[in-house]
Amino acid sequence: MKTVGFIGIGVMGKSMARNLRKHGFEVFIYSRTKAKAQELIDEGFVWCDSVAQCAAGRDAVITIVGYPSDVEEVYFGEGGVIANARPGAYLIDMTTTSPKLSQRIWQEAHEKGLHALDAPVSGGDVGARNGTLAIMVGGDKEAFDACMPLFEAMGASIIHEGPAGSGQHVKMANQIAIAGAVSGVCEAVAYTRAMGVDPDVMIQTISGGAASSWQLKNLGPKMARGDYAPGFFIKHFIKDMSIAYEEASARGLELDILRTVREIYRQLEQDGYGENGTQTVIRHYLDD
Repeated sequence: MKTVGFIGIGVMGKSMARNLRKHGFEVFIYSRTKAKAQELIDEGFVWCDSVAQCAAGRDAVITIVGYPSDVEEVYFGEGGVIANARPGAYLIDMTTTSPKLSQRIWQEAHEKGLHALDAPVSGGDVGARNGTLAIMVGGDKEAFDACMPLFEAMGASIIHEGPAGSGQHVKMANQIAIAGAVSGVCEAVAYTRAMGVDPDVMIQTISGGAASSWQLKNLGPKMARGDYAPGFFIKHFIKDMSIAYEEASARGLELDILRTVREIYRQLEQDGYGENGTQTVIRHYLDD
């Protein structure tokens, strides 16, 4: 496992590609918008002019793009990853997407002698930068084991969840938990502000107790100071919550908190905050 095609150089992908290179992999890159990859090109990464060129001849192809429709565009058709990857290559989709789509990719890849894994991640831009992502992997255990050196270059918690689509289901559970956690932090910040208490002091205090969480420690201070810069886009969080909600609804499962939080974020997107970070939910409580 030496050569990697990496497709999707965004907030997460840029750091993930860098970490792969730091660990000795030769990384070929492609992004729909070349300007997003210019930093990496300047650092010596090999730019490819198409998905097909990026996938061809590589030991593994990693993708992390925006939406299920982007995943479909990247993987299927004459110019897609499946049609152009070399026999025996490992295809790793790290996008948070539909479990059903991950199962379809696995099936079509399997028919062509390719090994497909769905491996969504959690940890945001900080985890991507530090190589400490949580990686939830669905697919064949043998393929998971073969790709472990790749995963270890990017993450700290790497778990095989089960057959194709299982990684996506665990990521949906992750996003459901985050929906409640980030909203709880937001309401705690809004409450202390309304009561005349310094939110930063509150965060410092309760971070040492039972209320401590990644969302509190990382997004709470940003909420308190009005920093809306994206570590994870609102528009992508809405996409994730919608997939989770649809999967749950299809099985007759009612997730009230998820439904409520999704509606708050949808309103924020309508108000023009879709490109902001998820901590922007604090605006739901502001008067201005």
